[in-house]
Amino acid sequence: MSSACISTHRKALVLCCDEKSQCQALERTQPGLPLGIGHIKTTTHDYIRHGTLTLFAALNYLEGKLITTIAEQHRHQEWLAFLKKIERETPKDLDIHLIADNYATHKHPEVKAWLAKAPQIPHYFTPT
Repeated sequence: MSSACISTHRKALVLCCDEKSQCQALERTQPGLPLGIGHIKTTTHDYIRHGTLTLFAALNYLEGKLITTIAEQHRHQEWLAFLKKIERETPKDLDIHLIADNYATHKHPEVKAWLAKAPQIPHYFTPT
């Protein structure tokens, strides 16, 4: 590859993005007790429910690193806030290629409008 060709290509970071909704936010009534080497930690049978949460995650597969956030709801507003977090926490000199599934929040008009203003963040959807 010639040096002229290399200089016209920007470096990029590829992130696989998804969300896990309905994670139960449980609080045990007592702390678990470690049983010693070779034994598992115990937990009580009773707990306090604090509803559910959504975990948003972007995996940098090559480095084995995650960008994550937790939200109380699972709407396009939370997805957009997560995309803005990705933009803040990634190197400014790299294009950020996002791969996501076809969930409706990923294709909401407000999300599309924000991505259109961020050409350094191309996005791709997995096949349906």
